[in-house]
Amino acid sequence: MQAFTTLTSHLVALPIENIDTDQIIPAQFLKTISKVGLGQNLFYHWRYREDGSPNPDFALNQPEAQGANILLAGDNFGCGSSREHAPWSLMDYGFTAVISTSFADIFRNNSLKNGLLPVIVDEATHRQLLSLVEEDPTTQVTIDLAEQQVVLPDGRAVPFPIDAFSKTCLLEGLDQLGYLLKQEERIAEYEAAYPARVNTVGD
Repeated sequence: MQAFTTLTSHLVALPIENIDTDQIIPAQFLKTISKVGLGQNLFYHWRYREDGSPNPDFALNQPEAQGANILLAGDNFGCGSSREHAPWSLMDYGFTAVISTSFADIFRNNSLKNGLLPVIVDEATHRQLLSLVEEDPTTQVTIDLAEQQVVLPDGRAVPFPIDAFSKTCLLEGLDQLGYLLKQEERIAEYEAAYPARVNTVGD
């Protein structure tokens, strides 16, 4: 998993509330266990017309959206089923972070485990970001994970919450298994000492 430290990028705004995981990546694309290629089917039913051609009105199909690494989403993003393919598809498309006012818990946890950073901001900041993107789609913000803040174009730093374990894993580019393997030496020391403690019980 790639380490996340700071990210500076323009944003794609998709301020629809309650976007569920079936809208993020429809069920017909869940047969694969590979993360590669899912990005081309991200938001499939909104992104493409019935004949398979791109929908020119959809946000991701706008020229100014190309190369953006941050999705500015609506409230309660990622609700619905627990499919891990949802963060996979967002990351395969090129998104590294999603900013919203709230996330569904399962989606948020799946994202953190896979290296996609869900950033929660207050409603006033969210409205400001939407306004900035509407006025200038090339507007950039910086997400600083170490400091847990989003730095706006005017220099204002907006804090966001993240648990300490997920933060450490993202900063070091580790998934949960990678974190455990990194503790291998300490685990071995614990296991070596454990029988001695067991043998002293009752003495």
